[in-house]
Amino acid sequence: MASKASVVVVVGPLEPYQAGFEVVLAEAGYTPLSAANQVRLMRHLSIWLAGRGLEAAELSLAVVGAYLAYRRGEGYTSWLSVRGLAPLLGYLRGLGVVPALVRAVAAGPLEELVESYQRYLVTERGLASTTVRYYLADARVFLACWVDVCGSRLGEMTAAQVTAFVVEQCARRSVGSAKILVTVLRSLLRFLLLEGMVSTDLSGVVPAVAGWRGSGLPKAIGTSDVAALLATCECRSRVAGRRDRAVLLLLVRLGLRSVEVARLELEDLDWRRGEVIIRGKGHRDERLPLPSDVGEAIVDYLRHDRPKVTHRALFINARAPYSPMKTGSVQNVVVTAAGRAGLVSVSAHRLRHTAATQMLAAEARLAEVGQVLRHRSAATTAIYAKVDRSRLRELAAAWPQMSR
Repeated sequence: MASKASVVVVVGPLEPYQAGFEVVLAEAGYTPLSAANQVRLMRHLSIWLAGRGLEAAELSLAVVGAYLAYRRGEGYTSWLSVRGLAPLLGYLRGLGVVPALVRAVAAGPLEELVESYQRYLVTERGLASTTVRYYLADARVFLACWVDVCGSRLGEMTAAQVTAFVVEQCARRSVGSAKILVTVLRSLLRFLLLEGMVSTDLSGVVPAVAGWRGSGLPKAIGTSDVAALLATCECRSRVAGRRDRAVLLLLVRLGLRSVEVARLELEDLDWRRGEVIIRGKGHRDERLPLPSDVGEAIVDYLRHDRPKVTHRALFINARAPYSPMKTGSVQNVVVTAAGRAGLVSVSAHRLRHTAATQMLAAEARLAEVGQVLRHRSAATTAIYAKVDRSRLRELAAAWPQMSR
């Protein structure tokens, strides 16, 4: 990579698109150095195309793959994947210059079956994309035992073999992961019956997982750990620091889920009422009071550091190209801050538990905690009763004294 920005001149079939690409890079927030490197990549690709007598319109997935293989063979160490070419290819695709990069159709019986199951989950079951990804991961593990390049042996499956698979898998999973597995397996077996790939409904033989609701304790972090987590934001660059502090406060003060933080838009902040609209599970929109410290952190970020972009998302990635933060980015904010603070096993959901326990410590009732966390059932909130030991002592009956 060059140490400073320099003038780059593109020659070859991509030459007519250089000026427009530079404008797009500037609007996306690329620094002069980063933009110059992107244009340098454009020049390299253009020269490679010219040397093979290819035009921009011929930039198919296969041609892009051949170029990347050439680049690796020449000893380059950066921009060696389709992702590295994404800004350029996205710009050219937007102009209609190059075709969409269509991935090859799934090859082999296993991939074809997984894709068929995916269509079933989306079209018939109507599951969210995140849920579908979880289902496919476990389904692929099971199907790999029965489907390979030689074909399918699903018709030979027995109830004992299904049970043995569940026992073997659950032995090395947490209770939560095991429960997801058996749920997925029942769904998959019903799908296989529907498609005629098995002759018997084996979903009923999938054993249940022994794990009782409310048997565990919420894993919160202490007040000092919360302070250490927030203090790490002051050590980062001002842009990322202000943003990350606002994100962390939303998680630890309101108990938002990471996906809910990622979904927040500028219009969701009602400054007059001091409320924030949360777009939660089940496509439900709910209002929560906006604590003053959270509101101040958001205002500080909006006034000083939020990039000037057309996106309406509240939180924007700190590096170009400026785009809305995703759920994974929110999770990464927590994990990175925890690492800097010397804390282990801290996730966004653990901060949700922390918000609940802090509300209980401030004498909030369980019903009020459930309203803030937006639980549909009081039974979901009841788990937090176990962390309020002072109130539990009041409910505990005295140990009976035996007369002699």
